[in-house]
Formats: sequence, structure tokens, C-alpha cells
Amino acid sequence: MKIIIVGAGVLGVSVARQLALAGEDVLLLDQRGPGTGTSSTTFAWINSYRRLDPDYHRLGLAGMEEHGRLAEQLGGARTYFPSGALQWANSSSEQWLADNVERLRALGYPAHFVTPDEATWIAGDLRIPATITSIAHFPSEGYVLPDLFVGNLLKDAERHGAKCAIGRVVAIADNPDGVSVTLAGGEVLRGDRVVLAAGRWSERLAAQAGIDVPMVTETGRGSQTVGLLGYARSPELDLRCVIHSPGLNLRPSADGHTVLQALDLNAHVDPEDPPSPDGDIARTLTQRFSALLPDPDERPRIDLRIGFRSLPADGHTIAGYTSGQSRVYCLVSHSGITLAPILGRLVATEITTDQGQDLLRAFRPTRFIGIRRSDTEVAQHATRLGEQ
Repeated sequence: MKIIIVGAGVLGVSVARQLALAGEDVLLLDQRGPGTGTSSTTFAWINSYRRLDPDYHRLGLAGMEEHGRLAEQLGGARTYFPSGALQWANSSSEQWLADNVERLRALGYPAHFVTPDEATWIAGDLRIPATITSIAHFPSEGYVLPDLFVGNLLKDAERHGAKCAIGRVVAIADNPDGVSVTLAGGEVLRGDRVVLAAGRWSERLAAQAGIDVPMVTETGRGSQTVGLLGYARSPELDLRCVIHSPGLNLRPSADGHTVLQALDLNAHVDPEDPPSPDGDIARTLTQRFSALLPDPDERPRIDLRIGFRSLPADGHTIAGYTSGQSRVYCLVSHSGITLAPILGRLVATEITTDQGQDLLRAFRPTRFIGIRRSDTEVAQHATRLGEQ
């Protein structure tokens, strides 16, 4: 089959690799280049922490397990780190953390409380403030380096025959005799299947083919889709795992750098007027990071970057065709980094064999048919420990 994949983020590239491994003719299209959209501005925490729906939790667990298998198959630099994660709570969030640990342990998800000394040994170069009253450890979680991860997936896909090209898709047609994709320059590409993995652009492109993929599309100041990350270039830290603290989330990056996330600051971020390096948001992020450093007087150097989350309206992954006759496979998820390996394998299997995969049955786009949008939308502002 000739399969055109629209969107070369982590989901599109994962599917492209698996389809290429299966011997399919794969063309991967992206309007800017592989991994340059949401995949480039993600906290990249691998987990199934806050998936309250049982089907979504099972899919998250499968995604975590698949990362380990995939890491053994991919070449290139190491990109997946099963480091575990720590959550630090103060008096106002202590009960929230305790409730989550109890819930997860009842599901068999590894979680336990640790002492400050144990947490310091697990975390590495960080100072735990005196205001922290409770610390939980989640040893099965981890993180990836997203840019390298997408790059390694793409190299393996191309090694098995997939092709990647720059092209802005303006229309998708789902016809009885096949599918066609129209590019901004007027070129029309034809194939047997289209995989729509265009992240936050999925709703608009799906509508071109008469498909309803309800997404959160608002990108203004404080929108649910808007997320700010800080990239600390200095000081270089020996940070050994993902950290969630009451005011700041941290994960290791390459070369001793650190990725920072302060969820409450997202409400003040305006993509049309990005925060300046010496503005209030930057100062707040710097102060919170400095308070956790071994030397609190050290002045960090932090670059800011705004990202846009890919949010299906009901908060759950969308994976599948909208009908038995459709040749357009829709794929979008807020949890792209965690789920990319398992979605890549399952989606490729469904496309090549026409056999539905049990883990994806709850996530079909057909669930939106006949349902008012207002009845599907859920609030997805991430503001508390583990909500991102």
C-alpha cells in the first residue's frame, strides 16, 4: 500500500517507522520539518500517573512498557531514560499526593513514600526545601530527550524505506478509489491510506475530508493549549530523575541541562506577546529554580520557549477510522511522547491487517458521532502536581 502520513511529530514518525518495517510504501509529510511542532516543546515525562479512565490507564502502561522494548531496537544516541520520578508535596498538596499514591498502588502501579535522604540520593543535585512535608517515588516512570527520540525514529524509518518531505497540506479527500492530499503549491498526492497525525492542526485538516475530530484550538493568552518551558543551560546539574515540586517541575536534558515547567505560570503566557528574558515570568521561574539548587545564590541562565499542546476535546487519545469505508486514519493525543511507541505499533498493525487492536477500541473517532461538542469537552488546564 501507498500510505501518506500527514504530520512528522513523534506520533507520525512512530507510525511511519512501523509501517516501513512492515514493507509498506510510506511518505511522511510535515509543513516545517520532523519534530518541529508540539514534539519539540514537551516536558517528555513517561508515565501513566493521572489517567483516571481504566482504558486510558491501560494504554499508558502499555506505552511505558513499549518504550523499553523500542530502546533496545533503535540505533543512535540514547534517548529513553527509565529514571523514575519524585513528587514533593508541602502542607497544601500533601493529601493530594497521598490520595494519588493510594489510588495508583491499588492499581498495581509502583509508588511509595521515601524519606528526604532517600529522595536526595534518587534526585541528585537538588536541595529539598524545608517546606516539603511528603515525598513519593514512582520508579517505573522516566523521560525521553524528544528531539533525539524523533530523530532516531525517523532515521530508522528511512533506513527501512520511508520517505520524508516538507509540504503544507491544505486538503485531504477520502474517495471510493483511494485518498488524495493536496499541498499548498497545488500538487496532489494520491495513495491508498492517509494517516492524519497533525497534532493541533488535525481538526481543521480532518474537516476537509468530512471528518469530525473535536480539538481544543484556542491559542490565546492562558489557553489550555499553551505551555511554557524553561531550558536551563546553567548551572550544569547531575539531575537523575523527573521531579515534580509544588512550584516547579524538572527533568534532565543533555549535557547537564535541565528542562523546567511551572504549570501555574501558563495562565499568564500570551503567544502573541512572549515573555521576555528579564520579565516577571522569567524572574519567577529563575527564583523557583534557584531555590532548589545546591547553591541558591547561583544565577541560572534560562531560555524560554512556548509550546502548544495537542488536546482532543474530551482529553483522550483519538485513534482510528471514522467509518468502515474511510481510508483516513485519525491519530492525535495529548500524551504523544508516552504513547508514541505503542500507538506506532498498534496503528500500523490495524492499517496493514485491518484487524482492530483491543487497546485502541475505546479511542475511536466514532465516539463523537451524534454527540454535541459541549457534551464532550472537558477542562484540561494543568495546574497541580502530575497534571501535565
